[in-house]
Amino acid sequence: MPIARATRKTAARLGAVVLTGALLAACGSSDTESTSGAGGKVTLTVDLFGSFGYKEAGLYAEYEKLHPNVTIKQTDTEDEADYWKSLQTRLAGGGGLADVQGIEVGRIASVTQQQADKFEDLKKYGADSLKDQFAEAKWAAATGKNGEILGLGTDVGPEAMCYRADLFKKAGLPTDREELAKRWSTWDGYLALGKQYKAKAPAKSAWLDSIGSLYSIMIGQHEERYYNASGELIWEKNPALIDAWDHAVEAADSGLSAKLDQWSPQWNQAFAAGSFATIPCPAWMLGYIKGQAGDTGKGKWDIAALPGGSGNWGGSYLTVPRAAEHKKEAYELIKWLTAPEQQAKLFRKQGNFPSSTGAIEQVAKTTDPYFSGAPIGQIFGDAAKSAPVQVLGVHDQNINQQITNALSEVERKGTSPEKAWSNAKKGVENTLG
Repeated sequence: MPIARATRKTAARLGAVVLTGALLAACGSSDTESTSGAGGKVTLTVDLFGSFGYKEAGLYAEYEKLHPNVTIKQTDTEDEADYWKSLQTRLAGGGGLADVQGIEVGRIASVTQQQADKFEDLKKYGADSLKDQFAEAKWAAATGKNGEILGLGTDVGPEAMCYRADLFKKAGLPTDREELAKRWSTWDGYLALGKQYKAKAPAKSAWLDSIGSLYSIMIGQHEERYYNASGELIWEKNPALIDAWDHAVEAADSGLSAKLDQWSPQWNQAFAAGSFATIPCPAWMLGYIKGQAGDTGKGKWDIAALPGGSGNWGGSYLTVPRAAEHKKEAYELIKWLTAPEQQAKLFRKQGNFPSSTGAIEQVAKTTDPYFSGAPIGQIFGDAAKSAPVQVLGVHDQNINQQITNALSEVERKGTSPEKAWSNAKKGVENTLG
């Protein structure tokens, strides 16, 4: 999701962990089992952000049918930054945590390097046997300093370009996805085509949603973004970051942006209104677009390869907090949700691209009628194969947020790029302390 990937509303819940003598005898440890409710019933709480898609794809209902004693209750927060802030408060207090908590990929280094004591080591439930099911980088990112397995990977975020073919046609641009991939093989080509679109665009329709989304997708095409492999901060002098910033500023100067804050109500409404013609889209965003654009958007949207090569934006993990009430049952749920079969189902229905190697093979020929029959299995599969293995730092998400906030100042307030860059630097400094 997502963001960084997308989002929702957190809610405090949970009581103390109570263990029965029978469970203690069976497991020999109060860390691995919890009691069920009356009559053996268990209500598992799941707290997420963005568009994980489990409910929409029918996976919760399927799991409950397979496990009649289990009821799943999900809460979610629309903005990942709000979700993370709330989660930090609850982790510090030790209460109000769900049985399952989602973690965005930009936060996973914070979990493994700073908060490993707050989450269950899933090895105690046998998770080490699952290693071969996942892409190596996905598995490694959730592994703690002492070899703890602190989360199971959901999706990854290989990137493409989603576009409104109907708006392209009205502006006199080509609509064929293969031709467009050639026309915008570089980001310079993408902006050049955007300027052509602007000249003949339908009323109240911009080329892209925001320059922040352009920046995020471009920086996601590089191995090193904010930290280098040695864990050193490099963001201020990273040529890849500066290039992404400059292209985003050019898009603003050229009037190509709809100036919409991602995940805002106005942004959500814009999908159906045709307020922008293109949006750089990681695979998980397909489900989000469908949800916002609705049935009237079917067949109007299409997907082409991303300018400048592949990249990755987003992808998440499912974790079990140590303060969870039903830890063992929670592990069984996340094991099932992240299994190859469920990851494949989720991609076919919602677009979340699998982190499971077995699932990737299963979805290779998938097409999506909503997106004009686009071969999404091939497009995102090729993107995933060539996407960089990114260096993840503790404050990746926080730094990214400060930079996109500064870019929003450029496009919405007319702040000079120099002043906005200075503001971003101050924001990062304050964030890092």
